[in-house]
Amino acid sequence: QVHLVESGGGLVQTGGSLTLSCAASGDTLSRYTMGWFRQAPGKEREFVATTWRNTGRTYYADSVKGRFTISRDNAKSTLSLQMNNLEPEDTAVYSCAASQSIILSNIRSVNGYGYWGQGTQVTVSS
Repeated sequence: QVHLVESGGGLVQTGGSLTLSCAASGDTLSRYTMGWFRQAPGKEREFVATTWRNTGRTYYADSVKGRFTISRDNAKSTLSLQMNNLEPEDTAVYSCAASQSIILSNIRSVNGYGYWGQGTQVTVSS
């Protein structure tokens, strides 16, 4: 099984940028579809982006498309999320997630992922 640890969160002003990282250990990253989710106070956890295992194809939530970029480095066992033009609505705890067996139709669902990191806080001030 894979162990995930996020880093890179922090406080940034509106319009600023942050890059989140997720370090994976315990297994080969290329076997996993890797995703980023976020949860704002009082709201449910929501899909942000994912990168499909083997092909690396990426998928994004409409709310972040064009501003966020997900990438993976299988050799370094690292998943990243480059976030540009941040908005106060992006404030949340961001978590990375992994699945070996997820099907394409389920990639936006929390229930599709069996492994989660502890999360990192991103706060965007207005």
